[in-house]
Amino acid sequence: MSRVAVVIVTYNSADVIEGCLASLPDGAKGARLSGVVVADNASKDESAAISDRMAGPGLPVRTVQVGRNAGYAAAINAGVAALDLDALDAILVLNPDCRVRPGSLAVLAEALRPEGRGITAPRLLNPDGSLQPSLRRTPTILRALIESVIGGNLAGRIGSLGELVTDPRHYEGPDGAEWAWATGAAMMISAKAWREVGPWDESFFLYSEETEFTLRAADLGWTLWYEPSAVIEHIGGDSGVNPALAALLVVNKVRLFRRRHGSIPGAIYYLAVILGEAVRALTGRRTSRESVATLLRPSRRLQAQAG
Repeated sequence: MSRVAVVIVTYNSADVIEGCLASLPDGAKGARLSGVVVADNASKDESAAISDRMAGPGLPVRTVQVGRNAGYAAAINAGVAALDLDALDAILVLNPDCRVRPGSLAVLAEALRPEGRGITAPRLLNPDGSLQPSLRRTPTILRALIESVIGGNLAGRIGSLGELVTDPRHYEGPDGAEWAWATGAAMMISAKAWREVGPWDESFFLYSEETEFTLRAADLGWTLWYEPSAVIEHIGGDSGVNPALAALLVVNKVRLFRRRHGSIPGAIYYLAVILGEAVRALTGRRTSRESVATLLRPSRRLQAQAG
């Protein structure tokens, strides 16, 4: 029986954290739930109080106060630092707006057993039961250009043109597959891989931190496996409707590509991303207008990166 711990990051998450924690006992069936750490980014609501109240014999919850709104990566690192990795087989990183379906932790942990698998990702569903696309291909300049011209959703359905995998066929069926990265709302990391890869990069306040971690793990030979039989419901954030968050997502995507590939490829990628956002800004999309403005103004980029 795999020994699994869960790290949940909260920031003013009082409206969702109770449901997330309540799903864990059944979600952990078939595995040994060795601990649940709620890493709280100085919430101003009752997030921490609710987490403390939920603790019990079948739900070993403890709250770690990060002390400030330090971002997703920093809170994950603080939560993992509170665990004894030597006593664990894996850690599930989880958003507070997730609900774990029964037995999913054991399935994700079992999928980590083959040599070289360091990360497993579940099938994510929206609250209405529809598929939430969560898988990604490796970011490239060509993919950024194609997505700029025809859009990410369409590109993701045509062969391997897009970074975002939107073709439902890749999510269906009993068999999993390796992918470059997946959304960080829910992913399980083997304790062995965590020790070798190291903590998440805290310079990414929000967005792209899971991309950076997964690609860095791949550099060291650790693969990410999508396991469709593990199911987690994800209510979802508002980066798609919040212009500031959308701009932060785009800025961090460009930063990460430049960091991994250098200044010249990074500049070309930057221009490709600006092109796509500018095209959509002309159609009236508020999030794209904010993204273009932030990409073009260094002061706004720095402000976005600071969270």
